[in-house]
Amino acid sequence: MRIALLGHGNMGSEVERLIRAAGTHAVSIIGLTEPDGVMDTVGLNNADVVIDFTSPEIVLNDITTVAKAGKNMVVGTTGWQEHLTDVEKIVRESGIGLIYGQNFSIGANIFFRAIAHATKLFSAFKEYDVAGLEIHHAGKKDSPSGTALRTAQEILQNSTVKKTLQTGRLDRKIRPDELHFASVRGGVNPGFHEVIFDSNADAVSISHAAHNREGFARGAILAAEFIKGKKGLYTFDDVMKARGIK
Repeated sequence: MRIALLGHGNMGSEVERLIRAAGTHAVSIIGLTEPDGVMDTVGLNNADVVIDFTSPEIVLNDITTVAKAGKNMVVGTTGWQEHLTDVEKIVRESGIGLIYGQNFSIGANIFFRAIAHATKLFSAFKEYDVAGLEIHHAGKKDSPSGTALRTAQEILQNSTVKKTLQTGRLDRKIRPDELHFASVRGGVNPGFHEVIFDSNADAVSISHAAHNREGFARGAILAAEFIKGKKGLYTFDDVMKARGIK
């Protein structure tokens, strides 16, 4: 399978490294390391699947261009989900297959499920409160992270108490029905997410720490293998389900 890399920054470079090391697929680099870059249409037309790791401000244009070329796509870029309705329409009308996710790491996706289950357990005991924290490198362009938003969604969907999400600074006492998920930016941290269930008696923390970008890149390649030949809109949850993980 020929995989085209749309965006050749840190993530695109890591995807390329893994593909070349494995020798299972071929790489067709189509550039766009900068928002005003030019897409290599030859590389695009030669691809079976396109993997996008660019930036939120250009990803909708990327999807439109790739869809017009009739190519299936993996969108690893985050921070664009407010355009999901538009993307659904593009995918439907073009007849391509597209898969996206807040995090392509296998460990992170297991973390989501662990948080959902833990939230159900702790909801039976009203003395426990819950909060979240995420830390990312200074160059990350969206805040909170897509992973933080997905984690918060798992808590809100499974808690009997928490109903709304607060991600900004709070200069007041938090309400019992509010979930606070804080973001920190600085340094080179590739991604850390933690959820704390806390009471007067004790606390339980569940966290996911990315050591580097390899996990995200491996997941993106798995997603490319999954989406090849398919039509419609998918999420990385569908990759997990295909492996028997609900």
